[in-house]
Amino acid sequence: MKTNRVRILLMAFLANIALMTTAQNKLFTLEDLNFGGTNYRNMIPENRYATWWGDELVRQDADKCTLIDKASGKEKTLFTLDALNRWAGTDDQTKVRSLYYTLFPYAGKPLVLVDNGKERMLIDFKSKKRVWRQSSADEQHAEWNAASRAVAFVRNDNLFVTDAAGKTHQLTTDGSREIVYAQSVHRDEFGIYKGTFWSSDGSKLAFYRMDQSMVTDYPLVDIDTRIATAAPTKYPMAGETTHKVSVGIYDMKSGKTVYLQTGDPTDRYFTNISWAPDAKTIYLIEINRDQNVYTLDAYSVTDGRKIATLYTEKHEKYVHPLNPITFLPWDSSRFILQTERDGYNHLYLFSLKGNEAKEERQLTQGAWVVLDLLGFNTKTKSAIILSTERNPIQNNVYAVNVETGKRVLLDNGEGCHLATRGAGGSHAAALSASGAYLYDVYSSPEVPRQINIVATATGKTVEYFAAKDPWIGYQVPQFSSGVLKAADGVTDLYYRMVKPADFDPSKKYPTVIYVYGGPGTRNVEARWHFMSRGWEPYMAQKGYIVFILDNRGSSDRGRAFEQATFRHLGIEEMKDQMKGVEYLKSLPYVDSTRLGVHGWSFGGFMTTNLMTTYPDVFKVGVAGGPVVDWKWYEAMYGERYMDTPQSNPEGYAESSLMPKAKNLKGKLQIITGMNDPVVVPQHCLSFLKACIEAGTQPDFFVYPGEPHNMRGHQSVHLHERITQYFEDYLK
Repeated sequence: MKTNRVRILLMAFLANIALMTTAQNKLFTLEDLNFGGTNYRNMIPENRYATWWGDELVRQDADKCTLIDKASGKEKTLFTLDALNRWAGTDDQTKVRSLYYTLFPYAGKPLVLVDNGKERMLIDFKSKKRVWRQSSADEQHAEWNAASRAVAFVRNDNLFVTDAAGKTHQLTTDGSREIVYAQSVHRDEFGIYKGTFWSSDGSKLAFYRMDQSMVTDYPLVDIDTRIATAAPTKYPMAGETTHKVSVGIYDMKSGKTVYLQTGDPTDRYFTNISWAPDAKTIYLIEINRDQNVYTLDAYSVTDGRKIATLYTEKHEKYVHPLNPITFLPWDSSRFILQTERDGYNHLYLFSLKGNEAKEERQLTQGAWVVLDLLGFNTKTKSAIILSTERNPIQNNVYAVNVETGKRVLLDNGEGCHLATRGAGGSHAAALSASGAYLYDVYSSPEVPRQINIVATATGKTVEYFAAKDPWIGYQVPQFSSGVLKAADGVTDLYYRMVKPADFDPSKKYPTVIYVYGGPGTRNVEARWHFMSRGWEPYMAQKGYIVFILDNRGSSDRGRAFEQATFRHLGIEEMKDQMKGVEYLKSLPYVDSTRLGVHGWSFGGFMTTNLMTTYPDVFKVGVAGGPVVDWKWYEAMYGERYMDTPQSNPEGYAESSLMPKAKNLKGKLQIITGMNDPVVVPQHCLSFLKACIEAGTQPDFFVYPGEPHNMRGHQSVHLHERITQYFEDYLK
């Protein structure tokens, strides 16, 4: 009996050890790691969603809103979803479903704004009753103003405004797919992401009108109809006719609309709209078609006449303004302009006297970039910024004294030590109404997520929330980062490397380079796992090394870094990527006979370019949504970096992949969304035609009905397909 009991206990112990070992060695699936996966939400670091109610901080959950004590981080329930629906008098059909999107628009007043899809309501959570309501049914591109409680929206292609009393005013009647109102224009370039702009007091509305009747229809097809039907999109290609944009001003009091007297809008871009604090003047930045000159212009909102040009900037290559001017909240005669005229995006202080703007001083300067102007602390008269001052792959928060320019670091500011896994961090912050407090969301290569509450005047920090590592128990790959010299021999480039969890330096591993490489994006940051994409650890788990390098031409490193690729996209970028290849070949554990490359969009262009320019280096490639020839890409983006095909025929010819189709040796799979309105299918199909003529053999896969990126669970299918291609041909 005793012997049997010992045997049973021993077997149970061994079983527990086996279970513990298994629990610590779970393998990832794409359902875990890909954003369309069924388990993805459980595998990303837990978060806390919050919004500012003046200078009070409110946590938003689906089922309740909670007041956060800024001094201690402790929480106290304000109200629950069930209670709010009782106070609102909703039923099963009209109830509010979630509190994640609540707004607290009035500091000091216990009012919360909610929307059930049919109406928006203000609920007084102190007196426990609904105090105001407004229809929100059948609204598109809606923008609500807290001061006037008016909402601007699009319905049936036309622009409407509903006032606080519930009366709806139709502002336009000629809206259509060719005459577009109150939506983003100029192909979402120049920092544009919406089409309506309320004055701060809600008395006036500025809006875009885009006439694209003269722009060629690009033929896309809807296959979900009984017989496939045409689903064309307006697509102004580089060097071709573009749309015409004007800016209207609607006055709530008079009910009248005037348009800014900009003159003939042909080949002109209007962007970065902002209001004067008194709502009597509107400002916008105009950029010429060549994108080498911009002006900051002031217009009267009474009659639309141009008052003055306040600032002009020129550059021999291109200018790229992305931010409207911002007035100082304590002095309506002074504003901040962001520009990279000294080579890096910085803040400049201007003062207004009559119709003239005088530059007072440059507020920030150095070989680093201001990423964002978060707002102001009105008491200390400081601008709160996010910048790369401490390290090019970090984002840190500073307070900048507007009078002296003195900067004070407001976050933990850890240094970035790339030789170890313990690197610095990346911050994203939201400022309270007065600017007295920051809600600072922090991450580093080893910290999944840390949220702090920071007093901007003193820098005092309260630790509010720390997320647990959601990957505990899994075979986590090895993440590292480092620096290489660019092909110019001078510029530092940052890379990320992902190795298998059981990495053995005595073995040789197939290696895949993931590449984007284009402007406006950087892939390596000092966030959790160096900002690794979920597909990378999945590949590492399958026995690959994955390598990512931000080449010259990518973002947030200054003007010269980005403009190194001007008029010949893909050339300098490939030279830098080949420096990465040179480094990989120097590593004894990288199998240089099994190098692969993968990227999407600009990265698809780079993938195809590398496969056909260096056919003896890369064995396998997967190119998603690739640009093949820049003459088929949109005018606003393409002409900024390449000029027009008419003015730069040599550059377009040099950057085209069509003549390189004959060079393909390795296995290349091209993937696209059949209804891609960004990199239109003409790119892929033309390259396939060139390969057929040359006798080379790429593979091709299309996602029917999908746009530029695969949506939802189709993304899991996509990344399994990408993985399988490397498994079939690179391993």
